[in-house]
Amino acid sequence: MIIGVGIDVAEIERFGAALERTAGMAERLFVERELLLPSGERRGIASLAARFAAKEALAKALGAPAGLRWTDAEVFVEESGQPRVRVKGTVAARAAELGVWSWHVSLSHDAGVASAVVIAEG
Repeated sequence: MIIGVGIDVAEIERFGAALERTAGMAERLFVERELLLPSGERRGIASLAARFAAKEALAKALGAPAGLRWTDAEVFVEESGQPRVRVKGTVAARAAELGVWSWHVSLSHDAGVASAVVIAEG
């Protein structure tokens, strides 16, 4: 059963400017694994913007309650290329409260915009 659906978009250039302008913002939004590619190189702005959009979409799928921590949701990609999300702490608690046990995630970025859809299933 679908518990919630969230969608969000982020303008890539604007998101990148915010990261440059605000010291420590990336570390407040993302866990270290999200900031780096498997090779250890820093992930590109478009990819980070899509992950940010996914976190926003995830919050919307949970009803956008106050108090969710950005780093309590981690967006990652399986070897197959399929995006996934791991939750802990505040996000896991809200998901459990609603009966969410599975997540479906889609990420995209093109034409200067990053987007994400998250479906919470229970």
